[in-house]
Amino acid sequence: MHDLNPYECAKEFVTHTGRNIFITGKAGTGKTTFLRHFRAETTRQVAVVAPTGVAAINAGGATIHSFFQLPFTPFTPTPAGREALITRIKMNSSRRRVIRELEVLVIDEVSMVRADVLDAIDTVLRSVRHRRSEPFGGVQLVFIGDVYQLSPVAKADEWRILSEYYQGIYFFHSHVIQEHPPVYVEFDRIFRQSDDLFIDVLNQV
Repeated sequence: MHDLNPYECAKEFVTHTGRNIFITGKAGTGKTTFLRHFRAETTRQVAVVAPTGVAAINAGGATIHSFFQLPFTPFTPTPAGREALITRIKMNSSRRRVIRELEVLVIDEVSMVRADVLDAIDTVLRSVRHRRSEPFGGVQLVFIGDVYQLSPVAKADEWRILSEYYQGIYFFHSHVIQEHPPVYVEFDRIFRQSDDLFIDVLNQV
């Protein structure tokens, strides 16, 4: 894959390896285009989620909390915390079936996803799919986003709880990512050259 450009490399990894992958890059480098093309071309069972309603609409998916029925309170990555989460989640049979048949989960705007939320997703996937020994229950994860643009948010009282378990608040501080780091691919070519001013503004956010 060394001769492939980042876009082609990401496509090969997602399509043929089953490895988890983090696709990043500044505004206009093709992250959204990649997602659109991947969804149109793949024959696999794919779900797209995002941390906010606006991001979910833009990605053509659902919010993380609605898809996984997650509470908005901090998740503690302990045996007791995992069991409490599994007990608390009330999924109907159709949603459970979707998750059991899932092959690829795309998380767009992943820079806004807190570490505990990603560990909660991991917990739910392992439980619902009955594959507790496998990260994300055997689902391939595609993370898309730019950590230099949008950051996760934790209130002071939430961070007091989370700081006992996490070195930082970003998704890559999650236990599942620390133990199973994804392949990193950076898109570095700006495709929307006619929108230079717009891109410059976005990259300064």
